[in-house]
Amino acid sequence: MKLLKADYKMRQLSLDGASFFCVFGREGVTDNKTEGDWKTPTGKYKIRKIFYRKDKIPELETQIECVPISQDDAWCDDSLLPEYNSFVKLPFNGSYENLWRDDDLYDVIVVIGYNDEPAITDKGSAIFIHIMKEDMEYTRGCLAIKKEDMMFLVKEITAETEIEIY
Repeated sequence: MKLLKADYKMRQLSLDGASFFCVFGREGVTDNKTEGDWKTPTGKYKIRKIFYRKDKIPELETQIECVPISQDDAWCDDSLLPEYNSFVKLPFNGSYENLWRDDDLYDVIVVIGYNDEPAITDKGSAIFIHIMKEDMEYTRGCLAIKKEDMMFLVKEITAETEIEIY
């Protein structure tokens, strides 16, 4: 099993000796994540799947489930709904984060299995590894890496890969 390591103090994501600059949530990391706290949850989690923009990245070389996203794809962040912290289709009657963005942040999304078996109300949602903007200093709770690093990473991870955030 491959283990991705996300080191907040070093600001890096590493796998099998390769290390990448990584940004975390604006408010740091926590072992007590709550919805909207801008913190990245610490712990060890499975990598669930990858979503990507096929219009921007026609071929994505990876060993795990890879799903093209479309303009009506979103992620529910409404903790009062049963769909909380899961993929949904638009239109959707609740709060959500749109996966189809005008910027490049969600051209590739690696879904981290945080708070999803089952999702616990208000413990945080939509925790991903995604692409960072060049001037990005922090995220709202996700991890973000450069696009070229993401393209390397998705080739290396497998369905057994886990991520440890500390």
